[in-house]
Amino acid sequence: MPQTTITPHDQSRYVTRELTTDYDSVLNKASTAQRSWAKVPIEKRIEIANRFVEEFEKLSEQIIPELTLQMGRPVSQNAGEIRGTLDRSKFMISIASSSLSDVELKDSDKPGFRRFIRREPLGVVFVIAPWNYPYLTMINSVLPALIAGNAVILKPSPQTPLTAERLASAFYTASLPPETLQVVHLTPQGVEAITKHPKVDFVSFTGSVQNGRVVSRAAAASDNFPGVALELGGKDPAYVMGNADFDYTVAELVDGAFFNSGQSCCAVERIYVHESLFDKFVRAYVELVKKYKLGNPTEKDTNLGPVVSLASAEKIRKQVSDAVGAGAKALIPEQLFPCAREGTTYVAPQVLIDVNHSMDVMKEETFGPVIGIMKVSSDEEAIKLINDSPYGLTASIWTSSQDDFLELVDKVEAGTVYQNRCDYLDPALSWTGVKWSGRGISLSKFGYDQLTRVKSVHIKYKTS
Repeated sequence: MPQTTITPHDQSRYVTRELTTDYDSVLNKASTAQRSWAKVPIEKRIEIANRFVEEFEKLSEQIIPELTLQMGRPVSQNAGEIRGTLDRSKFMISIASSSLSDVELKDSDKPGFRRFIRREPLGVVFVIAPWNYPYLTMINSVLPALIAGNAVILKPSPQTPLTAERLASAFYTASLPPETLQVVHLTPQGVEAITKHPKVDFVSFTGSVQNGRVVSRAAAASDNFPGVALELGGKDPAYVMGNADFDYTVAELVDGAFFNSGQSCCAVERIYVHESLFDKFVRAYVELVKKYKLGNPTEKDTNLGPVVSLASAEKIRKQVSDAVGAGAKALIPEQLFPCAREGTTYVAPQVLIDVNHSMDVMKEETFGPVIGIMKVSSDEEAIKLINDSPYGLTASIWTSSQDDFLELVDKVEAGTVYQNRCDYLDPALSWTGVKWSGRGISLSKFGYDQLTRVKSVHIKYKTS
């Protein structure tokens, strides 16, 4: 059965792939390959990872237009994803040896004893990747899983099938044994079948809350009971305090909300502004948003492309319409963006005020070029609204005072809290979420912990 990718901006057929159906064959090969790969010294695995970085960078010119035709991001912005993938890869490689080395307990060993904690690979890791930042999210799990000695089954989104193939080809050229990393194209039923397969030891999923629940239930039903990491949705808030660096903050929050047409798990989706700045902030924000050029993403001067699908466009428009119907005020005239018509994937950027938390636009993930802005009178009100969400991926606080930021950071329910930045992953920091935004960790040294199991070794070498 074939799977066809539709190019978002013109709805043309772009690429077709046959679906994987022989799950046993894939998993048997992966399991056999993993046992051999785990015996390869870590220095050799790191050497292959470094060569992968070189080979992946060589694919840049091929990847940039492919990304646009698969998921719709403007071609002028795709180099950033390649740079980010390379930066994350280099960092995770640089800490691999120390993160995976034995933890010696010499300081507390008693005479005649030696104890240490060893990290061993889990086995076969099933990575289920999203379409919106495919290379960045794949590398979060695939690279450290392989360096740690696991085999990987990589399932890309049907929207971006070529991304997994390009990633795998760079690894193969770098001398990774092919069956150690296998790309599969699957139906939802196929995803469930592989998750439940007795030879899968861990599942790393990035996607929606709804699909994350399906994966979690499937893993729980498996005889092998694999571990699961879930990076799910976000409704990420920003709080602009009265002492924020005004011009810088406005520009950063426009970019944080509208880059990639808002299709990022950590995009800014709601903003709370102190009443002393609110009117000035909204005016400046609207003027910047009006300057976007929405259009064909293959043209180099386009900086706002379509959303991924007709269904997504319809959902976003409905969220805006429902908010306006409930009393919100839309500040961006749609006639400024003539290609944003019903029945297309082009959605005009929109800024909403007079919003509240009874509206989906302030509660449910939008994943589109829309932002709601609310006025607050105090830090306490802002924190209450920030935490009034089932999601908790990131949050940002915009202030010129680090003391003011640190006063609030522990009150925020989020996996990452930023001061004066947003929509960014630092590979030295753990990427994680709370509440509906998921469980588990990627990146940082703790990302290796998730992809390995500990073995405690207790030696008594003096017996008399």
